[in-house]
Amino acid sequence: MKKPFLFGLTILLVYSLRAQEQEIGIYEKLDQFVAKDIVLQDENGKDVRLGELVDKPTVLTLVYFTCPGICSPLLDGVAEVISRCDLKLGKDYQVLSVSFNSSEKSDLAKAKRKNYVKQVTKPVPDDGWRFFTADSSNIARLTDGVGFKYKKQGRDFIHAATLIVLSPAGKITRYLYGTTYLPFDLKMAIIESAKGKSSPTINKVLQYCFSFDPQGKKYVFNIMKVSATIILSLIAIFFLYLVFSKKKNVNN
Repeated sequence: MKKPFLFGLTILLVYSLRAQEQEIGIYEKLDQFVAKDIVLQDENGKDVRLGELVDKPTVLTLVYFTCPGICSPLLDGVAEVISRCDLKLGKDYQVLSVSFNSSEKSDLAKAKRKNYVKQVTKPVPDDGWRFFTADSSNIARLTDGVGFKYKKQGRDFIHAATLIVLSPAGKITRYLYGTTYLPFDLKMAIIESAKGKSSPTINKVLQYCFSFDPQGKKYVFNIMKVSATIILSLIAIFFLYLVFSKKKNVNN
């Protein structure tokens, strides 16, 4: 009776963990390439392919412009780190902010760009920090391509906050989490991206253990995910113990 019970419990926990893979958050896809034929609309409503835009280290931010939550702090953080970083925006790197809300159009993107560029304490070239919109099909291709999972809730969306760094060839090389960023971290991410070199996220374990609470606007400990992982690991260890103990007894 013990073995069928353990097997059933293991299957249940595996299913639970797989279901959690569809949770809101960032599922890193380092060293993968974003599709170059994704079509975006710029601030003037002109269609442009992502492959035409990404010709240098690129910092991609996925937001939506009417967001009442973490999008504004994220973009504030981008404006601040651009101001403090000693790399030259538009030459050494560029920033692309793309709305994942297909109902938002280029006029709103243009207005948002104007607002956030004002926060930067250094000149921002026209091609340095650009804002885009897209239709639902191209949004899905982009968000799936970089591992950005979100969920619509009423008129708003539940989502995480991160900067995604792309190499000039469009390879995903780094994720920078949160809404505030150190100039050194951004600089290193850009320098490595220029070489096509990817680096794992230092706080990947923290990301797994904590989930963003959009209502409380903070990260909370994900007790269900962590508990399920611990229990599944213990069951696996116990199962291996039973297997090897049985082999030992047979040999004796």
